[in-house]
Amino acid sequence: MGLLRILGALLVGLGAWYFYSQDTFSEDMVRGKRVLVTGSSTGIGEQIAYDFARMGAHVVVTARREERLREVVQKCLDLGASSAQYVVADMSNLTSAQELVEETKTLLGGLDHLVLNHVGGAVSFGPFKGDMKAMMNSLTVNFLSYIELTISALEMLQESHGTIIVISSVAGRMPSPFSVWYSASKFALEGFYSSLRTELRLRKVDLPITVAVLGYIDTDSAVQIVGDRITMMASPKDECARAIVKGGVLRHREVFYPYWSTKIPLLFRDWVPEYFDHMIGRSYMVDKIL
Repeated sequence: MGLLRILGALLVGLGAWYFYSQDTFSEDMVRGKRVLVTGSSTGIGEQIAYDFARMGAHVVVTARREERLREVVQKCLDLGASSAQYVVADMSNLTSAQELVEETKTLLGGLDHLVLNHVGGAVSFGPFKGDMKAMMNSLTVNFLSYIELTISALEMLQESHGTIIVISSVAGRMPSPFSVWYSASKFALEGFYSSLRTELRLRKVDLPITVAVLGYIDTDSAVQIVGDRITMMASPKDECARAIVKGGVLRHREVFYPYWSTKIPLLFRDWVPEYFDHMIGRSYMVDKIL
């Protein structure tokens, strides 16, 4: 009981620190900034674009569906974006990712915030069947294209003293059964960007990297894929997007959303791994998955 009380007090303290001791954020920090948001035709990426638009940023959105991108651009303009434009791009093609950055430079003249959010490839929810083609597709879209975009935008971001905002997942830090391909790509992202962040700091390069560690969010795609096969409740995508934008603009190292289902379980992973594995197992309705 004594240990549980200590753990409980520590968790309460961490939560209080996270929510109340953050730096001051204002819309003036965003107004006029040049932002590229990938995977922004729907879901979290769409909401991130709207948040930047409300605060007067110059926004470029990108995805594969041109009709949806037109709608997102119009709403960005209605919300108050200094400008809003779109580029159709397919992140399964690394050349397309490189060309996206070049076109963004042409449209904006530079870049202040690179938001890497897109997801694709073998995004499914079910038993592992050993399909290497699915694995390669997932790694290309959900990992390698992120790296290509980062490499292509690096010079612009250093010139502007900008930031990189990487949308990751709790699936990149803890076991995620029935989504092995997706989890593998997120673990790869975590390894790359945490290592790059440290290297840039040691080289005294002013280019902060914010990694957003997300739980289950109520995007249409996530709800459709997972459905009623897990016991967790989805958190709102608009609140999630606001947390990401704030953390990225303030140059925070990490953003956890929702905090209670991401950061806190990760503490249990290190302290009581056996209980942690049991807790994960209880989140899945295996009879509905197999």
